[in-house]
Amino acid sequence: MRAPSAALMPLAEALAQLRGLAAPVAPRTVPLAQARNRIAAAAVSCTRPIPPDRTALRDGFAVQAAGIAGASPYAPVLLLRAPVQVEAGDPMPAGTDAVLPAEGLEGRNAVAEVGAGEGVRAACEDLAEGDVLLAAGERIGPRHLLALAAAGCREVAVRAVQIRLVATGVFGPEALSPMLAALIERSGGLVETVAVPDDPGAIGRAVAADGADATFILGGSGFGRTDRSAEGLAGAGRVLAHGLALRPGETAGIGEAGGRPVLLLPGHPDAALAAFLALGRPLIAALAGADEPTPRTGVLRRKIASVVGLAEIVFIRCHGSEIEPLGGAELPLRRLIEADGAVLVPPEREGYPAGSEVEMVPL
Repeated sequence: MRAPSAALMPLAEALAQLRGLAAPVAPRTVPLAQARNRIAAAAVSCTRPIPPDRTALRDGFAVQAAGIAGASPYAPVLLLRAPVQVEAGDPMPAGTDAVLPAEGLEGRNAVAEVGAGEGVRAACEDLAEGDVLLAAGERIGPRHLLALAAAGCREVAVRAVQIRLVATGVFGPEALSPMLAALIERSGGLVETVAVPDDPGAIGRAVAADGADATFILGGSGFGRTDRSAEGLAGAGRVLAHGLALRPGETAGIGEAGGRPVLLLPGHPDAALAAFLALGRPLIAALAGADEPTPRTGVLRRKIASVVGLAEIVFIRCHGSEIEPLGGAELPLRRLIEADGAVLVPPEREGYPAGSEVEMVPL
């Protein structure tokens, strides 16, 4: 176990070591109802045109638009034969190219005109054969579920990362584990929360148990008399680093047990959240084979000051395109819960002046 005076591992090195332990998990097929927020294991393309033929977009009468041009209540156009009544989704009869609303027909007289194609969906207009509905590594959201269901897909291959959240320490089981579990699930992971006492044996047994692709130990990562998480990890596997050049989050650590990555998360809310954003979320992405999200940017309302040599997480609140820094280490809870993102200041910078455009990580 690391001594409090030992050198801190740079964040980039810690992240590289974690990713080196994180081969993408095996795909599995799940019903669409269980696919939301999961990571697609393979691309999915449309296998047939939708619709296959011209279809009605609304209820009414199938007509040829040119045959009723100029029709109005004052100049009705007599149809040679009664038009076919259609409902939304019905195929259009041959020789018709528009849907006349029901109120546009009185007996056999058209009393309104419609343009060609009005009320009609052309063949292949929704989806064409070969259209990519979902890319490999993409997070499955509501819009993907709509496209997949419309194309007739009832299940999809995903990489579902199983994370065991071992909650210990003062804050862990009661206050922090619900937040971390929600963040894990939003990142595409499945979470199993296990509450254990501040006992290295109990922590080690929870870490060594089968069934998880990675383990997050929440709490007990410091150097106090009751902080036993690093000792528990050492008993179940290896501590690769205990103490990172990350603020807040200096007492975070990384390791492995049974070839699976383990992340030590501090027990204080700001530090736990910072370590998760800097290490936990990228680890889940690596295990899921997920694409790195495109960073959002915003303009700072006030400057951010940082210490050279430490990567620093600064929590922020967004106001449209502007970013309000809230603070980082030792941020009061009433301010932390206002955050909807964070800025990661790299260790070589002293911060950013007001008016700078910076990248932000959303919560």
